[in-house]
Amino acid sequence: MTRLVRPDAVLVQAVIAGALSFAHLHDLAEAAGQAGWKAWAYPVSVDLLLVAAWHRLRTLRDAGEPSRSAWSWFAVALAASLGANVATAGLLDLGDVPDWLRILVAGWPALAFLGGTLLVHRPTSAAPPEPEPVPAPLPVVDRQPEPEPEAPAVPALHAATPAPAITAPPALVAHAQKIAADHRARTGSDIDADTLRARLGVPHPLAEAIAAQLP
Repeated sequence: MTRLVRPDAVLVQAVIAGALSFAHLHDLAEAAGQAGWKAWAYPVSVDLLLVAAWHRLRTLRDAGEPSRSAWSWFAVALAASLGANVATAGLLDLGDVPDWLRILVAGWPALAFLGGTLLVHRPTSAAPPEPEPVPAPLPVVDRQPEPEPEAPAVPALHAATPAPAITAPPALVAHAQKIAADHRARTGSDIDADTLRARLGVPHPLAEAIAAQLP
């Protein structure tokens, strides 16, 4: 099945505008003294600068960089195209072109070459390096601490034996009885083990054993 090509109004308008602007630029260049192939080269130069500036403008805007220089060269090329359209509309005598216009037309090739070179070779800032991928953290395993091994019970080698009973000498017991009787006569109360130990000068266990034998 053959697909029908539908004419686009915008495309048709662009072709008409381009053709008219091309013809106006040719006529103006020829009137300014650029005869032959030179007159045909001027419209191509203007249109190429216009397209290069627009392409550079789009590139800088997409990169987020300043686009003032691209706008400047786009305005220069647009002014050259519009100027030719206005000049050939009957406002300018193409048979007697003023000297300043001849100078502008003659200097256009150098200006267009400078603009095209700056637009093409203007460096753009390098894109920032992509961050290195961060490895995903390892899953944390909730591990219970292992119980420490219990120390083996050590069997007792010897059973606890009661402490041997302290036996006081009879003479010491008799002397303690006299001290206890004297203490009772003076204070009216029985002597305690600490006082008896201090009076006899014996260790505390021996004093307790003696005090237990007192009446």
